[in-house]
Amino acid sequence: MVITYLGGECFKITQGELTLAFNPPSKDSSLKASKFGADIALVSMDHEDFNGVENAAFGEREPFVISGPGEYEVKGVAVRGFASESSYGMEAGKAGGEKTINTIYSVSLEGMNLCFLGALGTNDLPTSAKAELDDIDILFLPIGDQGMLDYDKAYALAVQLEPKAVIPMHYTPSDLKNFLKEAGKEVAPQEKLTVKKKDLEGKEGEIIVLTA
Repeated sequence: MVITYLGGECFKITQGELTLAFNPPSKDSSLKASKFGADIALVSMDHEDFNGVENAAFGEREPFVISGPGEYEVKGVAVRGFASESSYGMEAGKAGGEKTINTIYSVSLEGMNLCFLGALGTNDLPTSAKAELDDIDILFLPIGDQGMLDYDKAYALAVQLEPKAVIPMHYTPSDLKNFLKEAGKEVAPQEKLTVKKKDLEGKEGEIIVLTA
């Protein structure tokens, strides 16, 4: 499996002939949009920073789009989506501000369990997710504070979920610095991650920083 980070919350994950896209930005987003062909596109929130499924199509390759809670099986990939809350992109209003649905995805691919938290805004996970999100191999964790988890709450959630590896996303340089300080780690960024199930055996919460 090869994991490439394209900025924001956008990831391209390839396994053999299969390609997955997570939260590709649309042309209306201020985030940099990358266009590539994917077989499956997962969208955690209906927001221009995450719902650019048109950028996951290339030539004759049109992705199957998953954009909400539920259970799916596409091209041998099992996906479960759990509804959670976020205030990302919402205008602050009454106490607590406006909130919208963010979907947490659990993806089973190549014998590995991937957990993509999207623009999660609380570390109090829904009951359905708590019961199902176990034995996580790779956790994709937002560490920004734009209606999402602050770096300290993000780290606390990562400890709670006990993944073998953590990939931070949607961060500024200061967010990343503070997150790594909270974790007590120094991590050298890398361009992409090539990983197999056996590479993660025995690991506990290893932080992997990918550059966009």
